Parts: sequence; C-alpha cells; structure tokens
Amino acid sequence: MNAWQGETIDELRHALANGGVTSEALTARCLARIDADSARLNAFITVTADRALEAARAADRARLAGRATTALHGIPISLKDLIDQAGVPTTAASHVRDGLVAAADAPVAARLRAAGAVFVGKTNLHEFALGPTGDDSAFGPCRHPRDPSRVAGGSSGGSAIAVATGMSIASVGSDTGGSIRIPAAACGVVGLKPGWGEIAADGVVPLSRQLDHVGPLTRTVTDAWLVYETLLGRPPSRSATLEPRALARLRLGRLRGYFEARLDDEVAAVYEDALARVRDAGAEIVDVTLPHTDTIAAVYAHLALADAAAYHAGTLERRAGDYTSNVRLRLEMGRTILAEDYVRALAGREAIAQGIDAALMAVDALVCPTLPVAAPPIGAATVTFGTATEPVRNALLRLTQPFNVGRQPALTLPCGTTRTAALPVGLQLAGASGHTTALLRLALAVERALHA
Repeated sequence: MNAWQGETIDELRHALANGGVTSEALTARCLARIDADSARLNAFITVTADRALEAARAADRARLAGRATTALHGIPISLKDLIDQAGVPTTAASHVRDGLVAAADAPVAARLRAAGAVFVGKTNLHEFALGPTGDDSAFGPCRHPRDPSRVAGGSSGGSAIAVATGMSIASVGSDTGGSIRIPAAACGVVGLKPGWGEIAADGVVPLSRQLDHVGPLTRTVTDAWLVYETLLGRPPSRSATLEPRALARLRLGRLRGYFEARLDDEVAAVYEDALARVRDAGAEIVDVTLPHTDTIAAVYAHLALADAAAYHAGTLERRAGDYTSNVRLRLEMGRTILAEDYVRALAGREAIAQGIDAALMAVDALVCPTLPVAAPPIGAATVTFGTATEPVRNALLRLTQPFNVGRQPALTLPCGTTRTAALPVGLQLAGASGHTTALLRLALAVERALHA
C-alpha cells in the first residue's frame, strides 16, 4: 500500500510532507467517494467540489513554497451544515433556511481555513440538530454506511458517514445531547465533545446555548486531538504528537446503575470485552454510581426544548409548514414549558454537574457504553431490551445526555462490533471539566489497548 492510501490525518500529514500525495489528489479522492456514495448514504447536503479543488491546489503551492506548517494543511474536512462557511448555504437540513448563504466563516471554520484545511462540503443532519437518529431532514435521511436501512445516528449523522467512508478525512459537528458521540459510535469512528465553552459556537445555528458543544469526528483519537487543537486556535505543527497516559497508572470509574440498567445483550458483551482488554493492559477499573440520574432526561428536555422553541419562535409562527413534522412537534412542546420548570431545570443541571464532578475526583475518567443499542432501523419507534421497550430517541440519548448537562468533556471510540449484524459499538469516556487534553491522552492509551 502506498503511504498516501491511509485514511487518517496522522498518516496523511506525513505523506503530504514527503510528497507521497498531493492535497489535490487526496481531495479528488474524497470527492470521488462522495460522488459514488451520495445517493446511497445521503451524507452531504452541499458539495463544494470546485472550491475544494481550488483550495487543495493552493495548499499544494503553499507546501512547495515552504508555507505548510500545520498538521491539517491540505487535509479535506467536512462541516456539519449548521456551521457557517462563507459563500455557502447553511441549511441546518431545513427548508426554513432556504436561500440563506453565510456571509462569513464561523470562527471554527475560520480556524480550520487558516490552518490550511480544505472544505469538501456541508454534511446532512437531523433538522436543526433536534434529534438523535438523523432521519428527519428536509434532504432525506442519513443512512448507515454498513447497512443503509439503518440510521447513522444524529444529529451529526452525515459527518459520521463522511469520516467512516473516507468522503472526508475529518468532520466538525455539534453536540447538544450526544449529537457528535451518537453518530460516531453508531458508525464506528471517534467523536469528541470538548468541555462546554471551550470552542466558540458563534456562527453555528443553535439548539440550546446552555448545552451546545462543537467538536470533531475523526477516525482516531490522535486525529481528534489534531482537529480539537485547531478549533481552539492553536493548530499543531506538522510534527506535533499526542503522548498517551500510562495505563498502569490509570483509574477508570465504571458507571453502574442508570448507565447499565438497560443495554442490548450484544452491546453489553462487546463492552465487557473492551473493559477486560483495558484492565489486562494495566488499568484499574472501579465501580461508580452517580446521584440524580433519575432527573437527567427531564432536565435536558426542559432546557433544550425551551431554548430551541425560543430561538424558533418567529419561524414557527410564520413558516411552521417548512419544518419536518417530528421536529415541529418537539418545538411546539418546547413552547409549553413554564418559566418555573426552566428555573428548576437550571438548578437540576447544577446538581447533576456537581455529582459528576465529585465522582471524577476519585478517578481519571468515567467509562460507560456510548449507546445502549446498535444503530436501529430507519423509522423504528422503539427498541427492546429483554421484555422492556423504550422510545428510540430516549434510548439513543440516554448515556450521552449526562455529560452535556454536566458540561464535562466526553469522547467515544469504537470498541468492537455486534455479533449478529456486525454493527459498531462505542466506548464512552468522560473527564474533568477543563481537562480535555488529559482526556484525549487517556483515550489514546485506551484506544491502543483495544487495538493491541
């Protein structure tokens, strides 16, 4: 295999530096994959092929002139289509925003552009990011890359598909209740939700400013770090590396109770095997329970739906018919939330956050499955755990929501596949607020143990 045929930023930055590939060739390959799979998987809303190739050629010229200094220079990246890219529509997967073209880059897009990244297009999503399945979009559902009859997860479904299939080498999404980690876990890639407020969300269509986070979807933990640092405005150099933690000195808190009460049997089996491999590599794993878990779903719903309804108040009055029916229904639900309920939810958020922070004082990170079930079929209303059923939306959000409410950094990485359908399973790690890089170093060590 030639060096340039790798699929990670970490591999490709070296191939670009030593002349094993050009950015133009790499970008053309990504565009060819988009073209080949666009009808089948529906990952993109807008493909900016001409702009991308022009930017790639400029990146190659800069490299020849010695001006390519960052790890992301010449790397094809996609943006979730609620992030502004100058001169390109920002649809948020809704006809409500037909004809709206961004006048300027969002800060995260500007930082990627300044680092020399090449934008190949805007990815499909659950309309206005208000759903975990990715199947309510004005442009049609995102489809799972391993089984197009299944959801890719949401709301950043198109981003996860793009990374999993090589349509882009990385993508940037948003995460309000799990919208980076859910599709990343479902599609078998890495998804990072940094701590709240670390990365500017200006120029990103909001769902709930109380809970919104912006972060990368990538193939590896190292790639997530490279994009994360760039989004912060400190792009790593071409030779920068992330050093892993020593697993022998690592203490993980295994979240019990709420986090393991309802798991698909095959997901549980993959999760247990992953924990065993991490333990065998030297990590200590201790049981942890969190307080207030019975309030997480209600606190999240009262904050997210009320904030979303407030943002959409004007268009709900003027253009209600331009929303997909399910998203419109949830926005209408948000309009019924009382001020006193919202205030109670704010207090509940603080209690949940304090409980998670207290647990993290005794361990290096918390660990749990990312999703309790593998990707369900498109259109499924419920999932089954033994004799119990649960709405799909609730199930997909259940294990990721806590760290949006608590605002801690959290990351998912693939840890295996289910036996029956060979669908990816994700392992979720959550770290202390303000310590996202420490979480990434820990996750890199876990990733290496899982792939040893």
